Amino acid sequence: MEIQAVHHIAMIVSDYEKSREFYVDKLGFEILRENYREDRKDYKLDLILNGVELEIFAPAQKDEEYALHPKRPSFPEAYGLRHLAFRVADAEKAARELNEKGIATEPVRVDEFSGGKFTFFQDPDGLPLELHE
Repeated sequence: MEIQAVHHIAMIVSDYEKSREFYVDKLGFEILRENYREDRKDYKLDLILNGVELEIFAPAQKDEEYALHPKRPSFPEAYGLRHLAFRVADAEKAARELNEKGIATEPVRVDEFSGGKFTFFQDPDGLPLELHE
């Protein structure tokens, strides 16, 4: 077997519209496909940005009693996906652009191993996202 690349990253979100706005309007992902899956009573949104594909799944119902998915524990961190990192040319500039869109970021730091600058921010469900030079 020869793995060529990561094909996509799949995420479950709690609010379809908020996540769609965040990833498309604020982060700049392009919509590949947008579908409602009747058999599962959920939405599936396929996005792409510079060859990176995200699959976003969201339950149709927002009612807390209907929620099938528990919230993601971030503090303390749980086993599994720790964060999703995006490469940028200038972490400080990208952080300013996010801040101008109302997205809070942590202070920009320097990775002690790679020497690259990076910062963290969160999606609407609190998933940690990183910008890294």
